[in-house]
Parts: sequence; C-alpha cells; structure tokens
Amino acid sequence: MHYIDEGAGAPVVLLHGNPAWGFLYRKFVKPLAAAGRRVIVPDMIGFGLSEKPVREQAHTLDGHIANLTSLLRQLGVRDATMVCHDWGGPTGLGFALSNADRVRALVIMSTWAWPLPPAEFHKRIFPWRMMHAPAVGPYLLGRHNALAGRGMYLSVVDRKKFAAGAQSIYEGILPDPGARLLTWTWPRWIPLDESARGFSRFEWLERELRRSRFPTLLVWGREDDVFDYKTFAMRFKELLPHAEGPELVTGRHFLQEDSGAEIAQKINGFLDRIERRQS
Repeated sequence: MHYIDEGAGAPVVLLHGNPAWGFLYRKFVKPLAAAGRRVIVPDMIGFGLSEKPVREQAHTLDGHIANLTSLLRQLGVRDATMVCHDWGGPTGLGFALSNADRVRALVIMSTWAWPLPPAEFHKRIFPWRMMHAPAVGPYLLGRHNALAGRGMYLSVVDRKKFAAGAQSIYEGILPDPGARLLTWTWPRWIPLDESARGFSRFEWLERELRRSRFPTLLVWGREDDVFDYKTFAMRFKELLPHAEGPELVTGRHFLQEDSGAEIAQKINGFLDRIERRQS
C-alpha cells in the first residue's frame, strides 16, 4: 500500500474512493501540514501507486478496512481525524468504529454508511446499473477506463480546468484493463437490496455510527448529484445530531477538485475549535 506521510502533530488521514487515489487530496496537504498536523494519504489497494490485485476476491469491504487498519497501526496512528469520501466513507468509518481509541474526529464528505435505501443515482438503469452489468462493465470501465475518464469529468463543476489538468493523471494511473478491475467491481458492493454483499457490514456501520460521539464535520458539494446533500448529509445529521454542518462548497461528487483548499481550511478550523474546547 502506497501512502504519503507529511508533517508532524495529530494525524489527519485523507481517504479516497473509486476511481480516485491520493492525488485527489493534493490541495489539502500543504495547508494541513502548515497548521501543525501530520497528514497521511493512503492509496487504497487497487488504486494509485498501490498494488492492484487482478482477482475480484481480493477486494472485499472488510478486506479494505483491514488493509487500512494494518497501515495505520503500523504507523502508530493515534488521535486521528478520519476524512472520509466515497468508498473512503465505509472504509474509514469501519476503521474508526473498531479502533475508537485511535480516533479523535471525523470529517464526512459525499459518502454513506448504511445499507438502505441506496442513492437514487445508484438505482437508475442508465447510466449506473447498465455500466456495471456483467459484460458492459468490463468493456466500458475496464477496456475504456470510462469511470476515471468520463465519469470523473462529469463529477466536477469546472470541467474545462479538470480536463486540461487532472483528468489525464487519473486516467494514466490505471493504464490497462487489469489495473482497472476495482473500478467496475467495487461498485457491486453498493447495497441495492437485502441480498447485497456486505449488507451486514453496512448494518453494523449504521448501528455503531449512531452510538458514536466523535466530533464530526459534514462538508458537501452543492452540486453533488451522486450523494445529494439534502438526502445524504442530512441522513448523517440524523445519525450524528452533534455533527457540525453540512458546510456547503462548490463541487459535485469529487468536490476536492473544485474546492480542495477551501475544504482544507474548513478542516483546520474544525480541529482548531476541538483543540480550544479541550484546552
């Protein structure tokens, strides 16, 4: 598992989802480190500069939680703030809720942590369910890298800037169909009904999250049409009534691309407030 580890102080762990990698958080590292924080950005197994197993069986939700747990324990992480986005939500929250003694706070962005109901986006025949059909998924997302290409392009606000800069980096890190396996198999773990793989893990996440008392900040993109803030941010607010926010920024699903520096400053402000209350 590839990761960066910069700065010193209480750690902030920045977690990406599908089909991104640590590059998504490039605008976060400098302001967080400059504020006296240790910044850890893993590339999940299957993405970025990490190894990319070519067997679908290597990519279970519990397996990804275990990978993250192993890394953070080996790095001696304690007093951590977990920044959770997309699949970094179930993964990072899975770590936090089973390692509460190592976690200080949560920052939650455009994700989910319960089995049902799914996002309206994920119930649609087109484009989501068609893209992940047995034959179409490997063809579009495997052979043609459609999720890292067209999918991410459609999931930012400033598409012209994204296409001119970051898009080729997201596409280039997944150079062949074997490297792209997780882009079309990980979505199969999104529960659409009670027969879904991982259903019991999502039930556990919802139950344990409701019991948790971690200081929490919700940050959401105004334009997010995958996990829209009126549904998903407010569901987190229901589970975590003490949470701050949702604080809205310019952004679709990959809100870090449009508002990375602004979100980093919101995280710094949130952690400053926690530190003042604890001093």
